[in-house]
Amino acid sequence: MKVVFFGTPKEVVPVLENLTKHFDVIAVVTAPDQKSGRKQLLTLSPIKTFAQQHNISILQPENLLNINSQLTTRNPQLFIVAAYGKLIPNEILQIPQYGAINIHPSLLPKYRGSTPIQTALLNGDETSGVTIMKMDEQMDHGPILHQIPFTLEKTDTFEWLMRSTFEQAAQILPLVIENYVAEKIKPQPQEDGKATYTKMITKQDGYIDLSKQETLNSVEIDRKIRAYYPWPTVWTKWEMPNGQWKIIKFLPGNKLQVEGKNPVSIEDFFNGYPQMREKFSIILKTTKNK
Repeated sequence: MKVVFFGTPKEVVPVLENLTKHFDVIAVVTAPDQKSGRKQLLTLSPIKTFAQQHNISILQPENLLNINSQLTTRNPQLFIVAAYGKLIPNEILQIPQYGAINIHPSLLPKYRGSTPIQTALLNGDETSGVTIMKMDEQMDHGPILHQIPFTLEKTDTFEWLMRSTFEQAAQILPLVIENYVAEKIKPQPQEDGKATYTKMITKQDGYIDLSKQETLNSVEIDRKIRAYYPWPTVWTKWEMPNGQWKIIKFLPGNKLQVEGKNPVSIEDFFNGYPQMREKFSIILKTTKNK
């Protein structure tokens, strides 16, 4: 089975790794190298790094239509997509013999879109899951091949769920592919009437105005802290005792990070700045929920 893998972040490396153990991964498609850090150095995607280490051909198009011919000439039989980060045109999806399979971290049709894990945490859901589906030209719309439900814990973060969800999917994916190709799985159409959609997250979504504590809810702040970690985090701007304004981030595990400093426990922070304990009382309420 000739497979092309589409993906970018480190959390989906286990998916690619397990695919290489069962199939002939003839190429990966991943995001172009990005400039990052203060020195704006070019950074490779984790998928590109893995592909280089295993001598897998790498494609990094700005526009997927630009690699149509490169994909076609490779005669792929199947595309596997996991957190690639871009919509894939139908013209590209039609190239492989068996189409394209996507791993989506929710129980579709609930939470179609780019932020299903964050949305589940923000809404306080008690259950979630992962869906392995056949792709069509609409976003997260195609028929379902397999689903794995699981319980959400009150300490779960986006970081943890992103990693664990794709690890689970990686283990079952080869069997799903084999059964799908052998027509032992009947793809199940989604119930479009039950579909819900997520929204893009911006840096500003993590901002909380601690000067308006009467409008804040400690339960909602706790959910945001877990949903927005490690990005964009829950943050605020505050005038420190020395008169400087600093960005302060509130992190999972009852930790707090002042701009330019290492994370510390919230209690250690208050021991150093006792005069700020009252100002941050809403966060204290949040920590007591854990």
